[in-house]
Amino acid sequence: MSFGLTNAPAAFMDLMNRVFSEYLDQFVIVFIDDILIYSKSEEEHEHHLRLVLDRLREKQLFAKFSKCEFWLNEIGFLGHVISGSGVAVDNAKIKAIMDWERPRNAKEIRSFLGLAGYYRKFVEKFSVLASPLTKLTKKGAKFIWDDKCEKGFLELKKRLTEAPVLALPIQGIGYDIYSDASIQGLGCVLMQNGKVIAYASRQLRKHEVNYPTHDLELGAVVFALKIWRHYLYGETCHIYTDHKSLKYVFTQKELNMRQRRWMELIKDYDLIIDYHPGKANVVADALSRKNTSGTLLTCLRVLRAHVEVSTTGALIARFEVRPTLLGEISRCQAIDEECQKIRERILEGPVENFRVRDDGLLLFKDRVCIPKNEELQKSILEEAHSSAYAMHPGGTKMYRDLKESYWWSGMKRDIAEFVSRCLTCQQVKAEHQHPAGLLQPLTIPGWKWEHVTMDFVVGLPRTVNNYDAVWVVVDRLTKSAHFLPINITYPLERLAKLYTEEIVRLHGVPISIVSDRDPRFTSRFWPKFQASLGTKLKFSTAFHPQTDGQSERVIQILEDMLRACALEFQGSWDKHLALVEFAYNNSYQVSIGMPPYEALYGRKCRTPLCWDEVGETKLEWIELVEITKAKVRIIRDRLKAAQDRQKSYADKRRRPLEFEVDDEVFLRISPWKGIIRFVSRGKLNPRYIGPFEILERIGVVAYRLKLTP
Repeated sequence: MSFGLTNAPAAFMDLMNRVFSEYLDQFVIVFIDDILIYSKSEEEHEHHLRLVLDRLREKQLFAKFSKCEFWLNEIGFLGHVISGSGVAVDNAKIKAIMDWERPRNAKEIRSFLGLAGYYRKFVEKFSVLASPLTKLTKKGAKFIWDDKCEKGFLELKKRLTEAPVLALPIQGIGYDIYSDASIQGLGCVLMQNGKVIAYASRQLRKHEVNYPTHDLELGAVVFALKIWRHYLYGETCHIYTDHKSLKYVFTQKELNMRQRRWMELIKDYDLIIDYHPGKANVVADALSRKNTSGTLLTCLRVLRAHVEVSTTGALIARFEVRPTLLGEISRCQAIDEECQKIRERILEGPVENFRVRDDGLLLFKDRVCIPKNEELQKSILEEAHSSAYAMHPGGTKMYRDLKESYWWSGMKRDIAEFVSRCLTCQQVKAEHQHPAGLLQPLTIPGWKWEHVTMDFVVGLPRTVNNYDAVWVVVDRLTKSAHFLPINITYPLERLAKLYTEEIVRLHGVPISIVSDRDPRFTSRFWPKFQASLGTKLKFSTAFHPQTDGQSERVIQILEDMLRACALEFQGSWDKHLALVEFAYNNSYQVSIGMPPYEALYGRKCRTPLCWDEVGETKLEWIELVEITKAKVRIIRDRLKAAQDRQKSYADKRRRPLEFEVDDEVFLRISPWKGIIRFVSRGKLNPRYIGPFEILERIGVVAYRLKLTP
């Protein structure tokens, strides 16, 4: 490739990334023509080096031997010195900063801050120290070098010469972030195992100065997540803040638009926000206060094994943890009558399947025999199921694992019962059985337009008449429907007027209305309006649209018809809505065995396609009444048959389950994911929450729960 081409570096970088794609971030880092190979041991390094050289040979790329360095314990790379201890600043670059004379204009300040800012991750509160200098670089600012500027200039030099060695991050063990916000700026520290990985800070932007404290502190968290995304994405993260209310942000019911936007970003991370008092939220103090030995000792106790900490650089400590479980089993065997009887029989002669080990433990088929001690058995089950080294296996897997080492009578039954009662498993594991609750069809109406359902189709393109939604009202007996174009912002008074003109005027006042829990239907006005007409409102169960399955199915048909109109005909959808309603009401319905029009009026509708079929017929009023009654009987019989058929089909895939008042149950949260109070861990949310107490039974398979506030 020729020298001087603008896109030459980018093209060559792309080539190198494609050449080493399978090795990148595994043991290779590439920056244009620099290839850095890193390994944990000499044997591993030799293997990695051979792979890289073979790949260069395969792709016919050449490395100049005089520019290569091998077997280094420390290397300078992109202005940093990298070693087994961590990442440090390049002394040559720092010397240039230390020799920098006092800037005499804004351009020289920008040059100094540009070089010093390259190492800002080594300097805590870099933006605060650089703030006096940054103000002089703003457009229109007078260049006045005062004591604050001199102090900040010298302090930055000093901090860079004393820059710490930053630890290298380790994948899979999580990170800690200490964040803080003030009127001067945002600051945060990335740590792991009590060691600093990086510092980050920035000054507040002009509009951020007006943010409330809560938003500033949350902004500091978002700033840390953005700047360290390459570290934090896919890792567990513990964030410490000195703003106590921030730890409840996941359960906060009302959020402003800025907070909602930030919450969408935070959901991508597996993090926990904890309160850390302001006086303790200082990195130096945090390092001295952070107690890691307690967690380590706890884990070692759980292991119940002999653990040695090998020398790494210097011997830090040596822990010795003696097994206690086997000692407890031995003690329980010694006081158990059954075990003592078996021991006595073994002394007299061989006993089938039983023997005594050298350490005195009684074995059954080479497995440790557990005596009938509920406390001991429970501790073994908890260790095998609930510890950090088991992570809640299923009953079969847990039994397979335990039976290799332990035995007691009824062990498989006890394991199955223990797993079935585990609250954590009930909350987090997917359900692999048929859904609970049999299908409960609605009662069949006795006459036309006495019982109706209604719902809204929203999100439609806005027409020239300012319509962007359709109000769908369906008769539960004849399946006839009205499609009323509306604007989603119509006040309830206008909707009530439209309902009176288009529904009540044509069909009278319904006895009942089935609908979802749309805010329009659950408002104060709508129930009072329907009560004045004598209509009873029946709302569907929350997040269970199947209750009003009729409206949902009609809406699906309506949307398909409107899509067809958009493809076939010109003009906005509201111009075709009247004919769409006509086409729907004149289409054959399987459940009633006739078109809704015929079910409603007792005769077929006259259309251009069937003029010959519908002639001028004269019916006496008695004959008309008899025909109408016969039609209704036929419709009711066919609806009953359709309901029975649907119930039989649905119940094959469901199981009967009923609860009693005062029972405690879990609540599935999958429908509630859009509600912020239940969203705290994104994809790692539990499948169920609770348990909650049942207050009353409001239906055959519907209950009211006592939810926590």
